[in-house]
Amino acid sequence: MRLEISVQDAGGDGVLVAKVRAGDRDAFGELVQKYMRRAYFAALGLVANHDDALDLSQEAFARAFRARGKLDPSRPFYPWLYQIIRRLCFNFLRDKKTRRARLAEAGPWLAEQAGARAAQSAPDRETERADLRVRIETAIQALPPHEREVIVMREFEGLKYREIADLLGIPIGTVMSRLYTARRALAVIIGEAA
Repeated sequence: MRLEISVQDAGGDGVLVAKVRAGDRDAFGELVQKYMRRAYFAALGLVANHDDALDLSQEAFARAFRARGKLDPSRPFYPWLYQIIRRLCFNFLRDKKTRRARLAEAGPWLAEQAGARAAQSAPDRETERADLRVRIETAIQALPPHEREVIVMREFEGLKYREIADLLGIPIGTVMSRLYTARRALAVIIGEAA
């Protein structure tokens, strides 16, 4: 039996996605290999805990395989997977004692990442970097979850506005609005702490 499939090469995934829809576990394994690191870091950016991010990203792949019949070979795989990761992570955060406690845990990791980007190699800058990390941590902890999500995607994952909009399933204007609001809030908090 010959499988006839007409697919666009959706980010290089179209043929693999078509095979996965047909039940090919090896093709799914290739998609897992291609996106497992990105899925882990997306989950880590949302839940800020290594072990939880590993569990959630693995669960996202398991759910993706179970829902493989919903895959569209003409569309890129990762945005579809990201929606699963996102829902899992937000449900995970909601189910914890309080969302605020979980977001507070994310602050040190995000602050460290931002501090590392801003870091300079001169040893005399270490004190400034440590102070910057504390201010960024405080500012990030204060952001609402949806603003924090777009900041992570833009500033830490380096995604473009259109990519963020596609991944979140929201208009690009909403992405721009959330980023603007989040950046203003960060600037105010960091400025007050300076």
